[in-house]
Amino acid sequence: MSETHTLALAKQLLAQASVTPDDHGCQPILIQRLEAIGFTVERMRFGDTDNFYARRGHAGPLLCFAGHTDVVPPGPLERWTSPPFMPTERDGKLYARGAADMKTSIAAFVTACERFVAAYPQHSGSLALLITADEEGDAHDGTTRVVDALQARGEYIDYCIVGEPTAVDVLGDTIKNGRRGSLSGSLTIKGKQGHIAYPHLAINPIHLAAPALAELAATEWDTGNEYFPPTGFQISNIHGGTGATNVIPGVLEVKFNFRFSTESTDSGLKQRVHDILDKHGLVYDLAWSLSGQPFLTAAGQLTEVAQAAIAEECGLQAALSTTGGTSDGRFIKAIAHELIELGPVNASIHQIDEHIDLAAIPQLSALYENIMRRLLA
Repeated sequence: MSETHTLALAKQLLAQASVTPDDHGCQPILIQRLEAIGFTVERMRFGDTDNFYARRGHAGPLLCFAGHTDVVPPGPLERWTSPPFMPTERDGKLYARGAADMKTSIAAFVTACERFVAAYPQHSGSLALLITADEEGDAHDGTTRVVDALQARGEYIDYCIVGEPTAVDVLGDTIKNGRRGSLSGSLTIKGKQGHIAYPHLAINPIHLAAPALAELAATEWDTGNEYFPPTGFQISNIHGGTGATNVIPGVLEVKFNFRFSTESTDSGLKQRVHDILDKHGLVYDLAWSLSGQPFLTAAGQLTEVAQAAIAEECGLQAALSTTGGTSDGRFIKAIAHELIELGPVNASIHQIDEHIDLAAIPQLSALYENIMRRLLA
């Protein structure tokens, strides 16, 4: 199969304005290609989200490729050098919303499967693809619902590769073998509104909160481990006051987030925050939102196979990393023995003029095929 097949399929997907959670016709394109090479496809629509799970084979081990067809909004159209949903080759790069995150990876999944099945029609084990259109949005009706359905019927994955953009400088320099958990808090500290000239008749929640917030910001939550950096705490928003300069506010609203390692638990972090707030005598309400637990695939067969494939296809020694935000890997890990994320350079994701190097597109497909051969040929 010509190297241009992956580029052609990527362009076909990129031309669809699939702003989350609208698949906008991407998945039917993929399903047609997969059914043509012997995959059985289950369309799984939950709420307003289209998902599908495709599998070829019944035996183990099961190697699953996972990804999302939805993209973030393009932003101001006038700032794009070329239209975001008109894939354009320019200066050795392919420009479009989703070029790096992550329609090109999905195109590479499919063309790699096509070549592998043509070469090994009776391959050992099984291949699968788990595709959603709800990764960039709320993620309520996407991968998590598919994983629930697979788990309910006792279907588990031996090896999973999520095609998120993981490379820092060039394709193959980084494999994500885990991600930190994400825990957010919405804190309301209560005071008493009053005239700024009569502070004795009011209670200023900003003044009360300042020492507690300083302590939260200075606290060492854990020291990390060989795979994870220390858990981090960041305040993202603070709001208090009416906008007038002569009014002491009645409440202070603070939003914060933990990106936490496997050395901490969400329950433990919550308790420590409450202990600090209580120690400072604050009157407050605190609502928590857990968007993902930390997950980890320790160095083992899948990481070693991926590193060997990268060495052969890219000439690099890939580093293992758990940095960055969350991904659907946090859901899939519940049914996957080993899971990694491996995809193109992430420098332009979610930006104006998102792009991928043209040379990396056939290389990415070859990399996925190499991993298939090592695990299933």
